[in-house]
Amino acid sequence: MGYEFQVTVDSARPHDQAKWWAQTLGWRVEPSDEDFIRGVVAAGHAREEDTEVYDGVLVWKVGAAISDPDHPDRPRVLFQLVPETKSVKNRLHLDVRVGEDKQAVADGLVARGATVLHHGEQGPFRWITMADPEGNEFCVS
Repeated sequence: MGYEFQVTVDSARPHDQAKWWAQTLGWRVEPSDEDFIRGVVAAGHAREEDTEVYDGVLVWKVGAAISDPDHPDRPRVLFQLVPETKSVKNRLHLDVRVGEDKQAVADGLVARGATVLHHGEQGPFRWITMADPEGNEFCVS
């Protein structure tokens, strides 16, 4: 039996991270259902302080998800709010496969707040290990 899954990334600023990664992957930030949120708060199942306005839209403060609109069967990525910052190397990371022009892609990501950590190669394979704006490692390969 196969299971569906999502990738969850701890984050200090989940909505900023979701926006950054959606742009990076060419995905979309999943839309917020403001009427649903207001209804849940009005019914007493959540508090106003569980929400915030982000880019003019009422959202849940605790997280934001992104997904590939062209491939809805792919796992989504959820960025969830956590109080602590990243302190050690990831045990899991994303590989963003871009093809031949890895350096141009890396340069564009640096311009948007990423950091190059190192260049790697093994045999014919080459990649650039980077960190997103919150320090989460990923590879451009």
